Amino acid sequence: MNRTEIRENTFKLLFCKEFHSKEEMGEQYKLYMESLEDEEREKTNKIISEDSVEELIPFEDKEYIVERVNKIIDAIPEIDKAIDEVAVGWKTDRMGKVELSILRLAYYEMAMDDEVPGKVAVDQAVILAKKYGSDNAPAFINGILAKLFQE
Repeated sequence: MNRTEIRENTFKLLFCKEFHSKEEMGEQYKLYMESLEDEEREKTNKIISEDSVEELIPFEDKEYIVERVNKIIDAIPEIDKAIDEVAVGWKTDRMGKVELSILRLAYYEMAMDDEVPGKVAVDQAVILAKKYGSDNAPAFINGILAKLFQE
């Protein structure tokens, strides 16, 4: 998987976390990865064995996604505090789950992940917001991240 695909899958699992406890996430990871494998099988449009799926979605990618999600979940109190400090008129407990998941991922990438430049994290967050968020989500996300990125 490329970085964009990894980021999108990380976002989807963070969104899933909004509906499940941390304890339930192990099972959710398993179900999510199985659904990814099913999608890959459909994309190839051919019958492949279980062993061949590993070639379509490398174990390392799955492991990396789950590791990132767990790190973000562990950092949610710190991330939400930072978001709350700059989100004028909004608190994380009132934000849409899609927007909040995108903000958490982007903040993690900006502040806690040395692999992703801040500008890239903001740009990719806006792209996710356009794809998954409400009509106002891209501007909302961009505004909050711009304030976070300035600090």
